[in-house]
Amino acid sequence: MFFGRYEHSLDSKGRVVLPARFRSSFETPQAFLTQYLDGCLALWTPAEFGKRLQEYSLAQARSGADRNLARVWAAGSQEVEIDRQGRVAVPQHLLAFAQLQDRLLVVGALERIELWNPLQWESRVRPAEADLLDPVDAVAAATDTGS
Repeated sequence: MFFGRYEHSLDSKGRVVLPARFRSSFETPQAFLTQYLDGCLALWTPAEFGKRLQEYSLAQARSGADRNLARVWAAGSQEVEIDRQGRVAVPQHLLAFAQLQDRLLVVGALERIELWNPLQWESRVRPAEADLLDPVDAVAAATDTGS
């Protein structure tokens, strides 16, 4: 499981260094980088990527919209390698999709790592932090977990 948020930058070759705590979850230097929801990129271990392939494979039998979503996801996926310095080269088409330039956020998102443009993070994700500040929701959450 991946968690935490780190500020990083892209080098001149479009590579980002993964935090050491994230690198240790990859048994091989192989990883998979995909377009993902809300305009970010997702980096998957081979095992998690295999699960996603299976899900999309099954889903495409449901409808034309699901087939197109599977096509877009597969076309926007790229096998990448984590080099000895922990860097991942991000292909140009994926940089463009996520609007990644100099600075980016590397975010642990449970079964995947997400790469975010900081401005997109602020507008799409940061507003959800308000839910953590609502005392009524906080009491309800504590009650639901038995605390």
